[in-house]
Amino acid sequence: MQLRAAGIGFAFVAMSATILACGGVSPGTMPAFPSGTHAGIRAATTSSTKIKHVIIVIQENRSFDNLFATFPGADGTTTGKAEAMPASIATSCPVPITEATTIPLTEVDLQGNGFPSSYGYPPNQDLNHIYSGFQLDRDKGKMDGFDLEGGGARGSGTPACTYPYQYVNPKAIAPYWDMAQQYVLADHTFQTQGSGSFTAHQDLIAGGTQLSNTEALIDTPSYFPWGCDGNPAKLVTAVIKRTTGKVYQFGGPFPCLTYSTMRDLLDAKSVSWKFYAVRVYPYTKCPKCEGAGIWSAFDAIKAVRYSSEWKNNVTRSSTDIFADISNNKLPAVAWITPSGPNSDHPAEQSDKGPSWVASIVNAVGKSSYWDSTAVVILWDDWGGFYDHVRPPSAPGWQGGPGFRIPMLIVSPYVKPHVEHTVYEFGSILRFVEDNWSLGTLGKNDAHSASIGNAFDFNMPPRTFKVIPVKYSREFFLHQPFSDDPLDTE
Repeated sequence: MQLRAAGIGFAFVAMSATILACGGVSPGTMPAFPSGTHAGIRAATTSSTKIKHVIIVIQENRSFDNLFATFPGADGTTTGKAEAMPASIATSCPVPITEATTIPLTEVDLQGNGFPSSYGYPPNQDLNHIYSGFQLDRDKGKMDGFDLEGGGARGSGTPACTYPYQYVNPKAIAPYWDMAQQYVLADHTFQTQGSGSFTAHQDLIAGGTQLSNTEALIDTPSYFPWGCDGNPAKLVTAVIKRTTGKVYQFGGPFPCLTYSTMRDLLDAKSVSWKFYAVRVYPYTKCPKCEGAGIWSAFDAIKAVRYSSEWKNNVTRSSTDIFADISNNKLPAVAWITPSGPNSDHPAEQSDKGPSWVASIVNAVGKSSYWDSTAVVILWDDWGGFYDHVRPPSAPGWQGGPGFRIPMLIVSPYVKPHVEHTVYEFGSILRFVEDNWSLGTLGKNDAHSASIGNAFDFNMPPRTFKVIPVKYSREFFLHQPFSDDPLDTE
């Protein structure tokens, strides 16, 4: 996912993924709700549960086993399966795998430090996690191809060898474990698509990236910045074809998209929403970008980018969430993406992600919003790291379901437990749709199990306990601004 430019623009090979047919509407029009919507029609802005606010916090590039391998009661492991390496890879690996075997996962810190120096692995190494990497790692369901990855986000670097076989010491991510112990850790949550951040973030606002009944987006656009602020002469997407199941590099449209998103459903029912993201200009040297962000998913949605919602509903700083909580301006539905240093991205020299996320939770917990809020925390893709659980089905024509990622659900209406329900990204959207009787986008949201089963709305709201952090909310409010587009996958 990560490529740093050497003073020039970014040129990427784009691939494509197919996705289920879109049952939604064009942005800017009133959604047509099909029969069999998730819930009955209710008055605008009225929720059907005690939850009046849902905050979706999106972090970067971690598999479930990478963060929660040893969590009590969870489906984790500290050993992994590895396929025999061909000679071309084995001869360049510090620890060659000459036959199919089981190897221990190495315990590291969040920055990837911990491999014996004799192994020769640099910490913070990015790993292959585009669709081709997903297929390689999955190895037809055997889940043993991780040692065959190439290094780098697209697998074009030197062999990753056994570097993907690692898990983070719980002490290095104590706030995440604290939240998992107090609230809900969902240990069978899978990506909608087996790919990287661009499609993952689209899946979290749109339920999928279907362009038609036969074609869907996959992987990343070919240049940077992503979305409507890109250069139409250089920026194209990759698509996967239903008829062939193949990814066509540079075969898709300019990513200023017209498919329906949650914005359409929320606007139709007058339910407030906001997408909190950082800008990347002036790093992009793009005077017209007006704050386009690498993880600002709505920059790729034409109806938002070219309407007043681009300024009113999409931020240029993730820390705006703190002011909105303090000033009683928290929307009903919010998405939050971090800056690079706060993202947990494995290629970033930073340990700030757990404190960043906990600071958001603490801000909610200490406010009047606590008794009416659910905070859902997840990581957008597996980042190339080992995970032992096979996705619940073989990849469909849209390239998913993908691998497991961690998901936490923090709310006064959940009891501490590990939730084993099979969820996908659409499970979060499904809960939002049901909670406000929005109807359905008709994509991954329509067939995913709602996260609503993790709640107990018959219980009185729990008293909030502050999550201890290394870096405080004040630290993040005064943190030097970073508009470096760390993650370009």
